[in-house]
Amino acid sequence: MVVEEVMTKSPVVVQAEQSVQEVLATLLELDARHLPVLDDGDLVGIISDRDLRSFMLPELSALDSPEEAKQRLASPVSGLMAGDVLSIGPETEVKDAIDLMLEQKIGAVPVVSADNGALVGIVSYVDVLRAARPLFE
Repeated sequence: MVVEEVMTKSPVVVQAEQSVQEVLATLLELDARHLPVLDDGDLVGIISDRDLRSFMLPELSALDSPEEAKQRLASPVSGLMAGDVLSIGPETEVKDAIDLMLEQKIGAVPVVSADNGALVGIVSYVDVLRAARPLFE
């Protein structure tokens, strides 16, 4: 089985210049855990709910004023995202994607076209579990 068979195709993405607050709202609205980050159409990172939680909880509570908190929430997500993002191709075997996620301790991997490097999907542990579920019926 290959990644293309289980991945989420054409995932919702965010732009590197979008604010932390906008990205947080998108994650909450979609009930998503990971979003690819693009800059001029190129995959430049991935942002997770964990990244945002770690940013929000200790950081914002330590700020001196509500204005300072607003400024931090208005900062671009590019400063918070995981850069140098790992990616895989649609023809990657699912077992190899699982191994990558386990080795790197990550919950999702963007899927890019081998032809032009364009983002075509994202595969997460939820996608893998959903595909594996019928094996246990």
